[in-house]
Amino acid sequence: MVDHVSLEQFYRDKMQWMPANLQQDLGHFNVFRTEEYVGPHARPVPYSRKDFYKVSLILGRNRYHYADKVVGIEGPALLFANPLVPYHWEQLEGPQGGFFCIFTDAFLPLTPAGTRTVFPVFEPGGQPIYVLTADQCTATAAIFEKMLTEIESAYAYKYDLLRAYLVELIHEAQKLVPASVLYHSSSAALRITSLFTELLSRQFPIESPQQRVRLRTAQAFAGQLAVHVNHLNRVLKTVTGKTTTQLLAERLVQEAQALLRHTDWSVAQVAYCLGFEEPAHFTTFFRKHTGRVPSAARMV
Repeated sequence: MVDHVSLEQFYRDKMQWMPANLQQDLGHFNVFRTEEYVGPHARPVPYSRKDFYKVSLILGRNRYHYADKVVGIEGPALLFANPLVPYHWEQLEGPQGGFFCIFTDAFLPLTPAGTRTVFPVFEPGGQPIYVLTADQCTATAAIFEKMLTEIESAYAYKYDLLRAYLVELIHEAQKLVPASVLYHSSSAALRITSLFTELLSRQFPIESPQQRVRLRTAQAFAGQLAVHVNHLNRVLKTVTGKTTTQLLAERLVQEAQALLRHTDWSVAQVAYCLGFEEPAHFTTFFRKHTGRVPSAARMV
């Protein structure tokens, strides 16, 4: 599985061109007609995590592979993809059409507190597919048409307007009921294992005393992967022979030993970075898995 697809790689491999404003400070946004990039000669986008958000209006029969799930799409639907969860869109027989837009985190609107707005449709634990009626499809297509018109305009504030269209699209979808997952992929165990491994590895290495491990429990990982914690444990046990807790503990011990040997940070600082609320809890954990106290690791 490809680890991730960057914005640059998406344009290079899928579009064969690169926009001039790819790295603009206000965040990147672009919108396309789907029929221009589908068909037997289209270059496929691999099952992978993408470094950008994507909203698609899908017209045609498709399968959407998302984490360890597969959703069958038989009619018009809205699809929401985030940068955390890998996915792949599989076209089935029949005509294809619709629209899609891509954008980076910096393009999302700010809250009054100055942080990026978090929309439920993009949460990793949610369902990404919303089935549309004929009227809803027409209204959604009209928003995409306005995006296509505006992005070609010379209006100085067109990206503010495009952001407003995007927010309108998101809110219209959030009023709907997401589609149910119809069946699981035959390679679901391998996919969920790959995704778990990626989420775990992205937390390391720890490079400053202010950096902290965010996902530290099986429940936390299960929430990010949109699966039940018992299912995650069964999958990892089947594929790796180890539980979620065992795999996480091994990686925490590995990082702890590296920090103790190669930095001058205090044991309390190392404990904080690895997500322990108290240094004593870290000492107990480290002794359990290595047979030594943290300070002894510095003498090796």
